[in-house]
Amino acid sequence: MGDLLDLLAVWMPRQRWYGTKGRNPRLTLVADWPLDAADARLLLVRDEAVQPAIVYQVPVARRAEGSVPPGSLIGAADDGQVWADATTDPAFTDALFALVTVGGEVGRDEDGFRGIPLGATGGRPLPERVTARVLSGEQSNTSIIYRPEGEDPGVPVICKLFRQVNPGINPDVELQSALAADGATFVPGAIGEVRGTWMTPEGVPVSGSLAFAQEFFEGVEDAWRVALDAAAAGEDFSQRAYALGVSVAGMHVALAERFSTLMPSAGDRSAVANAWERRLMIAVMEVPELKPYADRIHGIYEHALDGPWPALQRIHGDLHLGQVLDTPSNGWVLLDFEGEPLRPIDERLQPDVAVRDVAGMLRSFDYVSGAVADDDGEAVRAWVIAAQQAFLDGYADTAGRPRDADDSLLKAFELDKAVYEAIYETRNRPDWVGIPLAAISRLAPLS
Repeated sequence: MGDLLDLLAVWMPRQRWYGTKGRNPRLTLVADWPLDAADARLLLVRDEAVQPAIVYQVPVARRAEGSVPPGSLIGAADDGQVWADATTDPAFTDALFALVTVGGEVGRDEDGFRGIPLGATGGRPLPERVTARVLSGEQSNTSIIYRPEGEDPGVPVICKLFRQVNPGINPDVELQSALAADGATFVPGAIGEVRGTWMTPEGVPVSGSLAFAQEFFEGVEDAWRVALDAAAAGEDFSQRAYALGVSVAGMHVALAERFSTLMPSAGDRSAVANAWERRLMIAVMEVPELKPYADRIHGIYEHALDGPWPALQRIHGDLHLGQVLDTPSNGWVLLDFEGEPLRPIDERLQPDVAVRDVAGMLRSFDYVSGAVADDDGEAVRAWVIAAQQAFLDGYADTAGRPRDADDSLLKAFELDKAVYEAIYETRNRPDWVGIPLAAISRLAPLS
């Protein structure tokens, strides 16, 4: 296994899901689970090049040289064979589909994994025969689409393989499965999951999510693309935005009913405020244009800290237009409940302020004005304002929030999101930094 780890140390940094760019991995083997498929294995490897160390999931297959797609090749084995990324290998993808739809176990309770079918398909059958294809373009995980073969009427399935694994149930699995089990139509049907147990370096067994399968909506676009097209064409988006507000509020109401809530303590408020201030401090150093706004932003944060706060609850955590699908059968469908990928898993599992999701969606609408190529900036800006207001109206009507409620907390979260965006755009897309800077000037005007 040492030779394979050496190969992985060269191959992993070239993968989009590898999270520590610019460093050479220092890998140790955490788990090595054989699958029923010949010479296919599911590995967990710990990368100790960073602290805390990151555990990655890497399915591999040993195959004849020349028989694997070039992008899947990890490196040479022996006797004319090579190691390959098994996510493109039919033996592995078939085994994974069986785990999430039928179930099964590999290994032992303290060192193994099991498939847990969930079956939330609304009474529709799952396909008996499928064709698998890896979804291109994904970054932090690897998703495999399973389409029914031939005339099979089964529901298409998409299975997300979590590349970075952590102890605890991934919130994408936990929240989406709970909502689907309660009959929510604003999330995909939950098909099944794979959960593993492995040993920590201290010899303590821990369990966590390895994969999650859900209903796949064929041939649909996300809300970002739908909104861009509508804005570019000058089409009224108010009804669609109102419906999106209804869906987001419905998610928050359902999550508050299903999971525990608690009133925020002084410590909870302080933790949020400290995060705001840390981000602002970094932004002022990296984005000089923000310096004149710093005092005004501080004042808005302080006002929000002193005002009323709702009960803390489970939320989406990383909500924007790209996390929503426009489906003919279910309307708006919300995806990817993992939360912000860079936040530790234990933080993402904690109750939070639902307004964070609302602010994220408002900021996403605001980006439409910067992404649409248009000679009449005022018209696009008017489109954005109308869409944002309709979204808030739909949310308020569903969540029971009065329209004239104090919006100081929402303004603070919007500002914090825009401050984060200013940092991100300065580092990655300098031509886009004007979008969050314009939002900050509107939310925290100097006069």
